[in-house]
Amino acid sequence: MSQELNMKFMQIAMKHLPEGKEFFDKKGIELDFDDLQPMIELLTKVMTEAYELGKEEGKNS
Repeated sequence: MSQELNMKFMQIAMKHLPEGKEFFDKKGIELDFDDLQPMIELLTKVMTEAYELGKEEGKNS
């Protein structure tokens, strides 16, 4: 996975982070940036795996 693509995934995760934080805030779960960092990493892993799956399926089409 290229560093550039990884950075794009990180930007996407950061773009949607406020929505995730709002979800937890409504549940009464207070999170700071240190708590959110693992969630950002998880989202990036999910996007990477989805990208690789799509790439593989594209080759097989």
